Amino acid sequence: MLSLILACLLVGAIAGLLAGMFGVGGGTVIVPGLLLVLPLVGVGPADIQHVALGTSLASIVFTGLSSARAHQARGGVHWSAVQRLLPGIALGTLAGALLAGRMSGLVLQWIFVIFVYGMSLQILLDMKPAPGASLPGYAGNGAVGAVIGCLSSWIGIGGGALTVPWLLRCNLPMKVAVGTSSAVGVPLALAGTLGYALSGWQQSGLPSGSTGYVYWPAVLAIVLASFPLTRYGAALAHRLPAAKLKKAFAVLLIIVASRMLYGLL
Repeated sequence: MLSLILACLLVGAIAGLLAGMFGVGGGTVIVPGLLLVLPLVGVGPADIQHVALGTSLASIVFTGLSSARAHQARGGVHWSAVQRLLPGIALGTLAGALLAGRMSGLVLQWIFVIFVYGMSLQILLDMKPAPGASLPGYAGNGAVGAVIGCLSSWIGIGGGALTVPWLLRCNLPMKVAVGTSSAVGVPLALAGTLGYALSGWQQSGLPSGSTGYVYWPAVLAIVLASFPLTRYGAALAHRLPAAKLKKAFAVLLIIVASRMLYGLL
């Protein structure tokens, strides 16, 4: 247990630092980190991806609250967009997490690897959506939100990598898109946490301290370490060139995805 807590503190510190430096949620770092440390408490191959995803989403609930409050204080949250996205986001994430409980860990790992490679390519090529129509109503945003929520639940992220491009396409400024995405990410993570807790409720062999596929000792350690490091990461980001930071993050994502791909082949 001590080894696991120390390892999760390290994962949380790295995730917080990178989140502060690159302006993204730590799920793309937390999930691979948990895959390395969860065997320390006896999580088997059949359950490890599910527990990593559920635990990652639970930790994002707390870190996302801090980020959303900071953006709100700067007037960077478009609350009308949040209201329109929220129903689809919540239902899509919950349904995706419940469905994930019926999917094999191998399939979920392949989804994660493919997504991370795609995200890396988008960053390296600086691909941005062309501005389109104005923000749709509840039906349009609800459908998009459901897709974002479902995919995010299978990857263990707060949805920013998917929500921000959509909001940019809807003509929201970058800072507002990021702030709005952070506000949407909290209910997304809450719905995902609930879904993974329910989908793993009767699963045997999970470690003590788990609620379904959510392992709370790891959540606590990750949150405790990530909060202070996020501030230092943000300070470091202001001292380094943004373009080089983005490329460095893309390279890191490629390394992470390649490490997971090697284990799958």
